[in-house]
Amino acid sequence: MKIRHLGISNIELASAVSSKDKLKRFDFQIMAVMHMLSERMLKGLNEQVTKELFSAYFYLGIAAYFKDSGFEGFSTWMEAQAEEELGHAIRIYDYVFERGGKVELYKIEMPKQEFESPLKAFEAVYLHEVGVTESIYKLVEIAQEEKDHATYQFLQWFVEEQVEEEATAKAVVDKLKIIGDHPQGLFMLDRELGTRVPRLRGLLIQTKE
Repeated sequence: MKIRHLGISNIELASAVSSKDKLKRFDFQIMAVMHMLSERMLKGLNEQVTKELFSAYFYLGIAAYFKDSGFEGFSTWMEAQAEEELGHAIRIYDYVFERGGKVELYKIEMPKQEFESPLKAFEAVYLHEVGVTESIYKLVEIAQEEKDHATYQFLQWFVEEQVEEEATAKAVVDKLKIIGDHPQGLFMLDRELGTRVPRLRGLLIQTKE
């Protein structure tokens, strides 16, 4: 009775319901055709999101150490690196959603913030990046085993990025080994690395203005 009062006939209602069912079936067919991430691949990508977020936390901890130690340039470099790692996490985060997966964020460990010297801090950076590289390689292997060509291609950016990350960290370590405890050398390298400026702080300043 209510339907008739609204001016909708039984035939029109049946047609609407039928169309809705067709749309549901069509959506289901699309989901079935899509090349979804396997559970193993999805788990690996979610774990990598957490690892990249930890990397940002890790670099921010070292930035705090250098700031406390009076090395503003080293601190600025680490802050910029922290932002970069956050960008890596977002890149993977977005990709998981693009592939129809569910993002799960895991617990992040507390980073180290005390080091014996600038050299020890950058050695920790280098070893950390080596570990990240190994993690990316494992994801590449999973993508190959799962025959997930899209994810394999997606990960190539990270493979190339890690070559640069390791090389950069090692270059700084090598310079610090040559400099030793010479204050003038440390000051010059601190100033050199300080030319790498974090972008987020600049955006925050613009927002305040």
